[in-house]
Amino acid sequence: MVSPKTLVFHRDKQTGFQQSFHMKINPDFYLKWVLVSLILTVSTLDAMDKKIILVAGKPSHGPGDHEFNAGCLLLENCLDKLEGIDAEVHPNGWPADESILEKADAVFLYMDGGGGHPAIKPARLKLLEGLMEQGIGLGCAHYAVEVPVGRPGKAWQKWIGGHYENQFSCNPFWSPEFDTFPDHPITNGVKPFRIRDEWYFNMRFRPERKGVIPILSAKPSDDVRNGPYVWPKGPYPHIQEAKGRSELMMWAVERSDGGRGFGFTGGHVHRNWGNVNYRKTVLNALLWIAKVEVPRDGVKSTISEDFLKLNLDSK
Repeated sequence: MVSPKTLVFHRDKQTGFQQSFHMKINPDFYLKWVLVSLILTVSTLDAMDKKIILVAGKPSHGPGDHEFNAGCLLLENCLDKLEGIDAEVHPNGWPADESILEKADAVFLYMDGGGGHPAIKPARLKLLEGLMEQGIGLGCAHYAVEVPVGRPGKAWQKWIGGHYENQFSCNPFWSPEFDTFPDHPITNGVKPFRIRDEWYFNMRFRPERKGVIPILSAKPSDDVRNGPYVWPKGPYPHIQEAKGRSELMMWAVERSDGGRGFGFTGGHVHRNWGNVNYRKTVLNALLWIAKVEVPRDGVKSTISEDFLKLNLDSK
């Protein structure tokens, strides 16, 4: 049998107690104490709130469209009512203090994209690359799914599964009917819905759509394919030739680095956040990329007509 060890503890002299004292602790007891402490520490860490950072772009387009700040604040309002979630909005463009992104479990980008996408500057791409390697989730909505081909496009394919490519993808206003859904946490509690928006489709996905999980899909009519699109007006022959094909307007991926991502091509029209199923799909996705268990019936939230009018940009 191992003999007990003697541990010596010294009181802080500032307390007025300068006398040392001795305790004999059995090594077996000490080991058990250490193990219990480790378990309690891990449990505490698991119980910490999940941090979801929502980055809203600068004002864009006309009133009621591309309301990135109001949209992110609306989603934050819904998320903050959930136990274990800490949502935080950074409005009007890229965060001045980028270190806040390092505290995130998931990052959501809702902003103008294309060649002026705030996230694709070389230093920012490098920052995001480091975060993705740590398994942080990434979600992009509407214009934020559009990045140029090359390094940004390859990054979006890797991190969220695909991206909008100018004159390969298209951006018509139409009303897809979402009436069937895959068995996936993002679709928990989502009911069939139909809503008019600038729903992009024909994304530049990973080759053979490897690892891309369909979330929202529908078949554009021939009239939708024939255009006009928002810009360029089109039509594009390759879009017309794909008549009858179902298209993805939302998708998700589980990355090899352990992180998760999604793309959502709606989000042009702010009032659409008032639709419970439209909103629920994105809220579910934000939980999923943060690795939070999505409720069986999805995220429940209520948004009033008055709330939809809050935080709109001055345009």
